[in-house]
Amino acid sequence: AFIDAEHALDPVYAKKLGVDIDALLVSQPDTGEQALEICDALARSGAIDVMVVDSVAALTPKAEIEGEMGDSHMGLQARMLSQAMRKLTGNLKQSNCMCIFINQIRMKIGVMFGNPETTTGGNALKFYASVRLDIRRTGAIKEGDEVVGNETRIKVVKNKIAAPF
Repeated sequence: AFIDAEHALDPVYAKKLGVDIDALLVSQPDTGEQALEICDALARSGAIDVMVVDSVAALTPKAEIEGEMGDSHMGLQARMLSQAMRKLTGNLKQSNCMCIFINQIRMKIGVMFGNPETTTGGNALKFYASVRLDIRRTGAIKEGDEVVGNETRIKVVKNKIAAPF
């Protein structure tokens, strides 16, 4: 299943990458709460093995969507994700389902020492995640002048699944 919170799924491109679009369950929720409820319902159903949420940054709480521009909604997304992860974790385990959350990097303003990069959504996802991967594009793969792929660097940030090597 693919929960497209960004509303950016391109079926033509996905098909080129080898995705079976006809067998893929796609949902484009309006709010973060709706997206996470869909995740929970899919996990409880036991009908799927893998679901992808694209992306955590796009999981906008209903209160923020219905509010005025400029309203302060500090910590709202983090609270929503924290509550959802408490519910979702057990259901994912019972149904033997994997949920992949795609997130984005943001810059912390005014950081002099340490890493200025952070991910959106608070600490709940970092805590509940079994595996966290930092995937970055490092270059292009070319055949002649045509770009046919991307070179990537993948760093394992957290791994509770296997022993370190």
